[in-house]
Amino acid sequence: MAKPLFENQAVWITGGGSGIGAALALAFARQGANVAVSGRRLERLEQVAEAVNATGTEGLAVVCDVTDDNSVAEAVARVTEQFGKLDVAVANAGFAVSGKIEDLSLDDWRRQFDTNVFGALSTINHALPALRESGGRLGLMCSVASMIASPKSGAYTASKYALRGIGQTLAIELAGSGVSCTLLHPGFVASEIVQVDNSGERDASRPDRRPKKLIWSAEAAAKVCVKALHRREREFTFTGHGKFGAFIGKHLPGLAHRVMTKNRGWSAGKKRQSAN
Repeated sequence: MAKPLFENQAVWITGGGSGIGAALALAFARQGANVAVSGRRLERLEQVAEAVNATGTEGLAVVCDVTDDNSVAEAVARVTEQFGKLDVAVANAGFAVSGKIEDLSLDDWRRQFDTNVFGALSTINHALPALRESGGRLGLMCSVASMIASPKSGAYTASKYALRGIGQTLAIELAGSGVSCTLLHPGFVASEIVQVDNSGERDASRPDRRPKKLIWSAEAAAKVCVKALHRREREFTFTGHGKFGAFIGKHLPGLAHRVMTKNRGWSAGKKRQSAN
């Protein structure tokens, strides 16, 4: 029987109460890790921690709001106190502000960046000292959206472009330190992200308009993410459509533009432009 990939290692995951974060917690636990999950909803975190305990490793629920730097610092202290170390930190907390750029307020943009960018930076800054001691692994949950833009997702796309730049730079700065930085780029994955509105509030009645046939389960996504982190990959893109979107976004931007503007219902606007 193969040795578990993360046997007796300590893992901390932000946004760990649902979706990919919760699935990651169980995937790490099945590979022998003790896992702490953070987020704002204690009840959900405790459910995940109990599921981790059921695998035979130790689960820990730590309430944390990544938009509050002191909260993040306290979470790291709690995790390292409980486990005695930190081997893996995954900055997974995030949500998506949607809407045309001209319709979004500056407050919408601030909320988006406070969580997806500054929340990740806070996670990075407070986790790194412990990761340096363990020669550990840092994972940043980015997105295929960091490589290809789409309409009505300007704020989210910009936040993920920023996070990708941070991760790429960090990988260079950490070279030779023993700490790796892995950017994880999922395509469509089942999660609660579509249920969260622009204010960051969850509404379970919000419909998921993504193509159902292209959506991966959170469990499948977590499984490949854990392996990518174990291999210390710098960037890992997954789902078939995600890889395709990332490729054309990076290498064929003209094609990406045509794909995204096709059948957008802008015919009236185009007719007005032609008339001018």
